[in-house]
Amino acid sequence: MPTLEHNGLVDMFRENPALAPHLVELLFRVDLPPYTTVTVVETALDQLVPVEFRADLVLELRDERGALVFAIVLEVQRDKDTRKKYAWPVYVVVVRAQKECPTLVLVVAPDAEVAAWAAETIDLGLGRGHIDPLVLGPASVPVVTDAALAEQETELSILSAAAHGNGPNGLDVALAALGALGRFDREHAAVYFQIVYNTLREPMRRALEALIMQRQSEGKATFPPFAQQIFDRGMHEGELKGKLEGKIEGKLEGILEGKRGVLFRLLARAGLALADDERARIEACMDTDTLDRWVENVLEAKTTSDVFS
Repeated sequence: MPTLEHNGLVDMFRENPALAPHLVELLFRVDLPPYTTVTVVETALDQLVPVEFRADLVLELRDERGALVFAIVLEVQRDKDTRKKYAWPVYVVVVRAQKECPTLVLVVAPDAEVAAWAAETIDLGLGRGHIDPLVLGPASVPVVTDAALAEQETELSILSAAAHGNGPNGLDVALAALGALGRFDREHAAVYFQIVYNTLREPMRRALEALIMQRQSEGKATFPPFAQQIFDRGMHEGELKGKLEGKIEGKLEGILEGKRGVLFRLLARAGLALADDERARIEACMDTDTLDRWVENVLEAKTTSDVFS
């Protein structure tokens, strides 16, 4: 069953049809045929065989004379689904045949593992033909932390938060995206906020909540009221709300825990085993800048000593 995140991402491209070709050209350096309009069309692709294939979205690109020059079949994929590897070629072939224009499949997959799976070449048989989906995922979507860029490319910033919100720069990416939601009406902004918020895992979500509470306590209003209402509902369901309503030190510890958690995960992925004193050093660190530096060091570290340099 489609989730709020799935439907929200599909609606993002439905509400702004020009977004899909814009990202194809921007992120994949693909030269699309000259076009002036982009239109959302039907998503049901009925065949002569008794089965219906339904794509999430189909977009038509037309030139200044109204001639159809290109089509994009958009799919939002949050989990692996073997069936899709058989359906996506159908989408391309059917749309191409119906509309008599070049066609590609564009997959939105915020999860790195799902994105890598979706980007695999689909062999149509004996190596005689293949389909190569373009995938908007962590490998292709940039890490957007600059507020000005997020304001200019808000949808890209939302995709960046969904793809990189749990990474080393997760807090900055999420804050950039959420801070740019003011350009949308309340309903759409709330949905996009929820997409970013629900994408975050523990302890990154806790770190974001802690940071929001800290800024509020300092009189720095950052987000519109609806965002705070979502935070309030989410925090009310757990013990975090009581902790965040305490002293500033408690809020800071939430941020530190988030950064420590990111550091521990990156160390594990890099195969770097911590000694007991090194793990204790991380646990005892109370400086966010130091933790950020250690996180960056992991990317090129060959030993645990390199991390703390």
